Amino acid sequence: MRKKIFFGLILILLIFVSAFLFLKIKQIPPKIEKPTPTSSIPTSFPTLTLIPTASTSSTFKDSSSIASANNQFNLDLYKNLIQKEKSNIFFSPYSIFSAMAMVYEGALGKTADEIKAVFHFPESNVLRTNFAELYNQLNQKGKDFELKTANALWLQKNYPFLSSYLTLLEKYYGGKAKNLDFVNETEKSRQIINQYIEEETNKKIKDLIPKGSISPMTRLVLTNAIYFKGVWFWQFDEKMTNNQKFFIRPDFSVEIPIMNMRPEKAEFNYYEDETVQVLEMPYKGEKIVMIVVLPRQILSGRDLLSFESSLTEEKLKAYQTKMEKTKLDAIALPKFKLETKYFLNENLIELGMPTAFSGRADFSKITGKKDFSISTVIHQAFVEVDEKGTEAAAATAVIMVKSAIGKPPKIFRADHPFLFYILDKETGTILFFGRVIDPRG
Repeated sequence: MRKKIFFGLILILLIFVSAFLFLKIKQIPPKIEKPTPTSSIPTSFPTLTLIPTASTSSTFKDSSSIASANNQFNLDLYKNLIQKEKSNIFFSPYSIFSAMAMVYEGALGKTADEIKAVFHFPESNVLRTNFAELYNQLNQKGKDFELKTANALWLQKNYPFLSSYLTLLEKYYGGKAKNLDFVNETEKSRQIINQYIEEETNKKIKDLIPKGSISPMTRLVLTNAIYFKGVWFWQFDEKMTNNQKFFIRPDFSVEIPIMNMRPEKAEFNYYEDETVQVLEMPYKGEKIVMIVVLPRQILSGRDLLSFESSLTEEKLKAYQTKMEKTKLDAIALPKFKLETKYFLNENLIELGMPTAFSGRADFSKITGKKDFSISTVIHQAFVEVDEKGTEAAAATAVIMVKSAIGKPPKIFRADHPFLFYILDKETGTILFFGRVIDPRG
């Protein structure tokens, strides 16, 4: 029987466009090096993901600040999303974090300060070398799984970008520059980038950039991709999967396929207290794991919101630290597939970075002028979980415009709403994060 694999690909797309329409008066550019036209940058478009090695001299124990920043942003965004989203949630914090790190490198003044605060970025010298280390860690090849991430820049040909900005992104973020003609071939450029994203997500993310999102004013698109492929270390037996009740609310349930496992030899990292059960499910290689956070009670509405709002990075770390190898009597987890798409402008503004979306934005480290601002941030994601493993993909677009006996059995039964996240254990980085309210999608 063909094994179902887990893989995840995240792409982040940033589109920079001329923002003169946002400016009331002519801005005086800072004294920065003379911009370099991009005609000398190769115009080839690769069909495979590029994974250049970013320059680094740090060790990962120094890079933990980057994982911590990523994970803090993850929960900040999640808590913002749950105020608006009443059903399933799924996204990649690493994807958004990576793209906005490249945006941050082009920002100055209040624009930079706000982005730094929202994403918990450390000082630039720490961010750069330690991000490069994380980038290289995630790109290490493993025999039991595939995990890779890549950054790329799509430039308007002949537009005068600062060579310092392009060099910095390549050196520390592995970003390779490629030319497109947004001015004269707007739709073709959109299709090329969308095709790239579709290929890198195994055709799970289609038409990320809608028609009209790229215009002749577009000058720069930044993409980040992360991809993971593997299978469960302990797989479910398909013969034990059957339709059972999943309680969306205490008074409302649906019949859906529930996967079942009665581990005979397997032990799982597991933690429980009076309010929650936490289970770590490893993929082969045991570097990447899915952690399922299951409230003891069937929570919905305000009760679920209160539980989610109480989560902190410290609490998630505590769950992981307190886990012990445990022989569980039974595990039940629903099969599910989620497809999500978010337009994140409002979310990021509410989190504290409004200036980047306004005519007051200062991205003069990109061109030497205050002529860029963000117009749209789009994130699209996909995940599917079954007996053999998980398949996940996501893409983000940031569009910028110029302007035992006697003891009860230990059973982990996820038959009601739960949270889950996919974690790189070696670096401590949360790659994907989600909530299942209705496994039907």
